[in-house]
Amino acid sequence: MSGGVFSERMWGPMEIVVRRGEAPLKTIFTLFYFFTFFGFGSLFPLLSVYLKSEVGLSGTQIGTIMSISPIIMIFIQPLWGMISDYTRKPVPVLATALVGTALAGLLYASVQQYVWIIIAAALLSFMQSAVVPLSDSITLNYVQKTEGNYGSIRLWGAIGFAVSVLVGGWLSETFSLGIIFYVFAFILLLSAILAWKLPRESQPMRVEIKRGIKQLFQIPAFVLFLAVTFLVFGPIYANNFYFGVFVKEIGGTLTGVGLAFLLAAGSEAPFMKVVDRLLRRYGMLPILAFAATISALRWLFYYFEPSLGLVYATTIAQGFSVGLFIPAALQYVRDISPSGVRVTAVSLYSAVGNGVGSWFCTFVGGYILERSHIGAVYLFFSVLTFIGLAILGVLMMTHRKKT
Repeated sequence: MSGGVFSERMWGPMEIVVRRGEAPLKTIFTLFYFFTFFGFGSLFPLLSVYLKSEVGLSGTQIGTIMSISPIIMIFIQPLWGMISDYTRKPVPVLATALVGTALAGLLYASVQQYVWIIIAAALLSFMQSAVVPLSDSITLNYVQKTEGNYGSIRLWGAIGFAVSVLVGGWLSETFSLGIIFYVFAFILLLSAILAWKLPRESQPMRVEIKRGIKQLFQIPAFVLFLAVTFLVFGPIYANNFYFGVFVKEIGGTLTGVGLAFLLAAGSEAPFMKVVDRLLRRYGMLPILAFAATISALRWLFYYFEPSLGLVYATTIAQGFSVGLFIPAALQYVRDISPSGVRVTAVSLYSAVGNGVGSWFCTFVGGYILERSHIGAVYLFFSVLTFIGLAILGVLMMTHRKKT
């Protein structure tokens, strides 16, 4: 998922050397995803809690800082993509980005003033924005080459994230919240070592981004689904920043925040494992609509600020929403896009959901948090998701008329 110029069949021939069969290389992939997302989970779910309780920032300030990452992602991901395409060495670029992200996390831990925190957050986002697209590009090419299952590898990222938030919450209560930065840095340095063992790729086939985007925007279903991505994915990603604050507001501890994230993120893995069968049986649009409905109802439920026990009990909703929506959305985008611009389509879809949608929901959520309460933030998320669900209904009706 590089930017500027995209490799359209993901990449050309891969230099895969496995001395003991296929299992060791797949193990490296699973360990890489586990530790990379373990690092992310150790920091980002508790970052808003750290900024509020340890640094004393306001809701608007927190929202501004949290919205930096998706904004930078929109503009910097193409730069990392061009570097990867130009050097034709995505693995060294990925490893460099991981080391840079770890060092930026250590810088973040050393500053307390608002302006310096913004600078540290921008640097962290700059380096981190390369990690997931390059990882997924390498992984998708690997599973295409070996006829493997992307979901069976990617689910280890969900498991790593789930475990890390529990560990991070416990460590924060045992020591201090500042420890999340050091765990983050150590784990990502370990991921950088694993990244060097990933398969090298070469000879990318190149497609100009402007031509690809123009072609995609002539497809009504694609344009409508970009709107769905903005409205449904935006709240999902923003929830990663506000869920910790929500759990604390309803009486949870830092360990409780970790437990809630463990249950929520952990529930994604089983659904990612079976989503292929569900898609074949029910179709992509019905699964997407089901996942969006669960997500909208979850945000609406949080508006009423239920008891902590009920929040823990309903975290499995994230498995239905995120665990089903992410693989189904990726497949839908690829299916409705012409074969020559599929990578461009996936990259654009990712930028709209992870970038624009996440920024909008995070920034507006911070504004709402300062002037109201955390429940109102989730009401806002619910309204957006219901609008996205309505657009999905239009797509489903259009699809039925065509078939």
